Amino acid sequence: MLTMKLITEQYDRVIAGLNKKHFNNAKEAIDAVIAKDQERRATQKELDENLAKSNQLAKSIGALMKEGKKAEAETAKAEVAELKTASKALDEKKAALEEEIVKMLCQIPNIPYDEVPEGSCAEDNWVVKSNLKECVIGKDTVGNWDTNPDYPNAKLPHWELAKNLNLIDFDLGVKITGAGFPVYRGLGARLQRALINFFLAEASKAGYEEIMPPTVVNQASGYGTGQLPDKEGQMYHCEVDDFYLIPTAEVPVTNIYRDVIIDEAQLPIKNCAYTQCFRREAGSYGKDVRGLNRLHEFSKIEIVRIDTPEHSAESHKEMLAHVEGLLQKLGLPYRILRLCGGDQSFTSAICYDFEVYSAAQKRWLEVSSVSNFDTYQANRLKCRYRKSADKKIELCHTLNGSALALPRIVASIMEDYQQADGTIKVPEALVPYMGVDVIK
Repeated sequence: MLTMKLITEQYDRVIAGLNKKHFNNAKEAIDAVIAKDQERRATQKELDENLAKSNQLAKSIGALMKEGKKAEAETAKAEVAELKTASKALDEKKAALEEEIVKMLCQIPNIPYDEVPEGSCAEDNWVVKSNLKECVIGKDTVGNWDTNPDYPNAKLPHWELAKNLNLIDFDLGVKITGAGFPVYRGLGARLQRALINFFLAEASKAGYEEIMPPTVVNQASGYGTGQLPDKEGQMYHCEVDDFYLIPTAEVPVTNIYRDVIIDEAQLPIKNCAYTQCFRREAGSYGKDVRGLNRLHEFSKIEIVRIDTPEHSAESHKEMLAHVEGLLQKLGLPYRILRLCGGDQSFTSAICYDFEVYSAAQKRWLEVSSVSNFDTYQANRLKCRYRKSADKKIELCHTLNGSALALPRIVASIMEDYQQADGTIKVPEALVPYMGVDVIK
């Protein structure tokens, strides 16, 4: 969440940032939280004055008794008792105000960096890079991609290939669970495992420590990374235990550092994790749901960094380069988009999406989002670091990205690498993990 220091010291920047994110009633929300904080400050001041006066009177009682001024001492005792009662009420009021302020701040999104483009939806995102010669860089190409590569019309969509080659059984998934829970079989299952091992191996080479976290988290963890209270409708909730199935490994991995003070010398911290991920995808039914396009359960490798404010921009660049390197090694057509303010997540300060091109569907599929959250998550998590120079304790920056989400990568590999005889060529980087170079 935003800090009160940022809100009060950079008021105009905060309002402008929230407007860029198309947050309704930004000024009213910020003015309300400032007013509540001023009430808290006034309460704190009154409480401090009461405590100081109470301590002063308490010290005087002994002296008054020694001087034989018993009546004055008794009066002082009565006043101390009144002050203690008043102080208790003020302390309770202050705690209630602090709780209200936190609740208000949790409803206010992070503000975007200056380089985030203006815009309200996906059509306003900027294409900043692509490995396709036909790609035209800039805002106007997004959502109006007239220069897609000219793939043969004969190419089949991945759901047909999956059925022909017995790689994925969507109907069996419906029988066992429901729509959005496919069953991978034979070489389809092996392709999943190959991608997981490949992505983890590449992350290890890049210096990420592998974590195997729980895939179920408590409410505090969901709150810490900003999934709660913003995304309850997207998460599977185990009501009896009040646990949530994770939508991404970002949640449990980042929460490793909740309520932790890290020495600056340990930063940046680099973690990666493979997990199953679960998303209800509420409101998305009937929208691009064929095959692997939109699932409720899927595999994903996540990279997470904890860093200093001074170095987090460089960390973000390194993460973007890592994800791009994976797509290059897989030989997939891709593009990178810098998201506009209105299309960014609630918690991110800046975000880049990676999309691969689906040859048969003739459309772009998002496979990764790489975000810098600035201090927004760290403030919720109380994730801080101790500076080496002056030993001051400051909030960390947190970053994360998919490296990578499997379903649409699998779809793109199947469609882009399919051959005229109906087989699928295995990308060269995956052959050592697959044990075969062609899926028949």
